[in-house]
Amino acid sequence: MNILVAEDETDIRRLIRLHLEEKGHRIFEAKDGLEALELLGRFELNLAVLDVMMPRLDGFNLLREIRKTSHIPVIFLTARNEEMDKVLGLGLGADDYLVKPFSQAELVARVEAQLRRRHVYDSTEETPVPEEILEYRSLRLDLRECKLYIADTHIPLLAKEYKMLAFLMRHPNRIFTKRQLYEQVWEDEYCYDDNTLMVTVSRLRNKIEPNAKSPEYIVLQRGLGYMFRREE
Repeated sequence: MNILVAEDETDIRRLIRLHLEEKGHRIFEAKDGLEALELLGRFELNLAVLDVMMPRLDGFNLLREIRKTSHIPVIFLTARNEEMDKVLGLGLGADDYLVKPFSQAELVARVEAQLRRRHVYDSTEETPVPEEILEYRSLRLDLRECKLYIADTHIPLLAKEYKMLAFLMRHPNRIFTKRQLYEQVWEDEYCYDDNTLMVTVSRLRNKIEPNAKSPEYIVLQRGLGYMFRREE
C-alpha cells in the first residue's frame, strides 16, 4: 500500500518509514503540510499519517484539503493532548489519533487496522458516506465543525458534552449503561463514580432540552441507563 507520512521531525519520520516498509508498504515522506499536499495530488495514496503541528500548513488544515477530494484513512500524530484538539481532528474526518510519545508497534497496528477497514469498505457495492450532520427536530449537530445548533442558534458545548451527545445521537433509542457511556465518552475504565457522568448529563440537558426537568431527548431508563430518544 502507498502511505503518506507527513512529519516535520526527521528522526520520527524516518523511524515510521522503517517500520512501515518492513510490512511491505511504499512510503512517501513529507516534511511539511504543503509538501504533503503536493504528494497527494501526484500519487494514488491509500492512507496518510499526519503530524498536527507542521510548518506552512498544519495537519488540521491539510486534512480539510484532503477531505475535499478523498476519503482515505487519516491518522493524526501529535504532542498535543488537549481534549478539544482530538475532538476537532476526529470531527474534521480523521480516522484515528495517536499522542506522542507512541510505540511504533501501536502505530503499525493502527495503520494495518485502518487499511483492513478500508479494504472492506471498498469491496462493497457502495462505499459508505460518513455522516456529517446529525439532526432531530430542532437539534443539528455538525460533526465537521464539532458544533451544535438549535433552530440555527449555535449552542457552545464542552468537549465531554459534545462527545456524549454525538455518541447518543449516532445510536438513537438504544440504552447504554453508565459504564458503557462513561467508557465511550471519557475513554477510560469506569470507576463507579456516578457524579462525573451525571454532572455532564445535567449540563447537556440544560443546554438542549426544552424542559430539563422533563427531558425529551436524553432519557434515563431507571435501572438500565441513558438513551437518546428519537420518535419516528
